[in-house]
Amino acid sequence: MNPEVIVVGAGPVGMTAAALLDAAGLAVRVLERGPAGPRQAQGKATTIHPRTLELLDAIRMDTGHTVTDELLALGRPTGRVHFAVLPELLDYRELPTPYPFVLMLGQHRTEAVLAGHLSAHGVDVRYTHEVTAVEQHADGVRVHAGARVHEARYVLGADGARSVVRGCAGIEYPGTLPSLCGFVADVRLADPPPEVLHHWTHESGWISVTPLPDGLHRVFGARPGDTGLSPEQVRARQSEGLTEHGLREILHSIAGTDFGLREVVWKSTANDGTRRAERYRSGRVFLAGDAAHIHLPAGGQGLNAGIQDAANLAWKLAAELGGRAPAAITEGEHDYHSERARQSAQLARNTLAQSGLMTTFTPAGSALRELFTDLITGPGGTGETLAFWLAGLDVRYPGTATTGERVPDLRVDGESVFRLLRPDRFLIADATPAGAFAGLGGQHLDVYRVPSSNTFAGLLIRPDGHIARAVPEADVSAMVVAVRDWLVV
Repeated sequence: MNPEVIVVGAGPVGMTAAALLDAAGLAVRVLERGPAGPRQAQGKATTIHPRTLELLDAIRMDTGHTVTDELLALGRPTGRVHFAVLPELLDYRELPTPYPFVLMLGQHRTEAVLAGHLSAHGVDVRYTHEVTAVEQHADGVRVHAGARVHEARYVLGADGARSVVRGCAGIEYPGTLPSLCGFVADVRLADPPPEVLHHWTHESGWISVTPLPDGLHRVFGARPGDTGLSPEQVRARQSEGLTEHGLREILHSIAGTDFGLREVVWKSTANDGTRRAERYRSGRVFLAGDAAHIHLPAGGQGLNAGIQDAANLAWKLAAELGGRAPAAITEGEHDYHSERARQSAQLARNTLAQSGLMTTFTPAGSALRELFTDLITGPGGTGETLAFWLAGLDVRYPGTATTGERVPDLRVDGESVFRLLRPDRFLIADATPAGAFAGLGGQHLDVYRVPSSNTFAGLLIRPDGHIARAVPEADVSAMVVAVRDWLVV
């Protein structure tokens, strides 16, 4: 039987999208060019921000736990994070979320949890299936992988920065070319710093040393000579790769020590190339994650933005396939491209700004960093604003007043509302004393009583945890109108 959706790419973004689409009742097939199992022992994305943990709570495992529960059992939480490796860290510990911390966890662990969930739910994941072509026709898509042709109604390209799906769809990928080639590695250290280290000087460069689970540390940074390069020079350096001897030399040149480097588990390079797809949808083809946007991996935001893409798309595509999607979410102001392209533009700005703060190795760059540090520590809320940015809690989609904002961490019988969200269902948070909206529940709409509020009587909450409509009074007819605007019933 043909699937309804083919997901190309079995990284965290592709598998999250597949899990959410499966939870919405759709038949999904995942095609991955690499072999089964984690594609490497360590490396890649290690930072999971609060908003991502909230979104992954919507994926419930057969054990009754959520994907977030499983990740929390494996990762290392930390309540303070850096912005542009400034010496003053941002404090997540008082953020209004059930997860006021960053979870440090190797990408291979995240992939293993998601892969285990897909396997347990019988989702068709096919490894060593490299996609070579995607064709659209009136009723669906044909995806060529090796000698096989796979048919589906839609395809999601979560196949990375060099996306074959994007190329086949004819979607341009403009942006700024790289001028930096930094280093990144996961290592074992005999003499690690006593706490997270962010060291920067305009003479020698910068280095960060951050603890990971399993006794590892991530080290990353750049030297002055790694900046101001031509794109050709960046490509040449990245093709040469990073050796263990080279890493030791870099550590000594920046920090004066290699921290007792005992083992290099994984190593790579990173650049500041920044690109965004001109469209996130072309007919029956969608893009998510690095296939849709790339940037300097500053603050570990890439994986998190990709998972937000998946969460935004899954419920909309499920509604479209189920015939319950209003035009506003298929081709209007709330469609996938309109909402997520706006967020990726903001992400590009904040990562490019961090690049400027991290890699302007001049006295002027040093002064700029001191100024930003003063802004973070001083009055005015700059530190809190930056924390909301990185945590993903500032994401707001088009709307008026509170509409489009991420829903507050409401409690339902002591449980966070984020654990009650499902990708095929809207949710009404009923804060009226008499439960005025209780009778509105239905096949794709849940109603839960929440504590009374001074700001709303009821909230219509989208499956991705954003407010579709706030109803200020116990007005059932107003809530009915809101439901009809967002859910074709």
